[in-house]
Amino acid sequence: MSRPRLSVIIPCFNEEATILAVIRRVQDVAIKGVDREIIVVDDGSTDRTREVLSAADGVRIVLLERNGGKGAAVRAGFEAAQGDILLIQDADMEYDPADHPAVIAPILDGRADFVMGSRFLYEKPTFFLGERRSPLFTHYLGNILIIRLTNLLYGQSATDYEGAYKAFSREALRRAGPIEAAGFEFDNELVCKLLRRGLRMAEIPIRYHPRSYEQGKKIRWHHGAKMLWTIARWRWRRF
Repeated sequence: MSRPRLSVIIPCFNEEATILAVIRRVQDVAIKGVDREIIVVDDGSTDRTREVLSAADGVRIVLLERNGGKGAAVRAGFEAAQGDILLIQDADMEYDPADHPAVIAPILDGRADFVMGSRFLYEKPTFFLGERRSPLFTHYLGNILIIRLTNLLYGQSATDYEGAYKAFSREALRRAGPIEAAGFEFDNELVCKLLRRGLRMAEIPIRYHPRSYEQGKKIRWHHGAKMLWTIARWRWRRF
């Protein structure tokens, strides 16, 4: 019996300070019984990201000439991937690749068709006290709106739809069909379509170390508005 193959997709845009460290951290994680490929998709970076990537070994690099958004980069990564399981890895240092084995385990075990990593199952965020306090209170409020709307419209009880770690079987992606979104709402459209198809979802706890806007965080309030519209739109739209 052939070994399962994991494709780790790393979309990046202007991440010259972190991309090599993220690649190395992914490479340092051994997953027993699983072959792996790492695909980095540069989404038209305008800083030194492409120059930095030239020093990366053991990865496949896809270069997009124009910045099309995170969803466009993830889609390009999916198209290039050859794995049985596809996992999305952000190019910043907010998420720990040591969680990869846990994220893909439900798919390997046949318990799920896709897996979402939940930051809130691992640790409840704090905003005012302690060394681990998050600087992004408004983001948390936006997350609560996204969680409640998705659970209400799709009959779910998930705890986090915006955690960056998501993994999918190749068959699940095939059944979801083409994804129209090109921005941060790509994940929402994909997940909503998978839920509409009745595919099995699992959640697992993941670690999260949020960065600030000064450190390069890119998502803004208007992206959240697009996510909410996407969730509502795909509840009834035919596909």
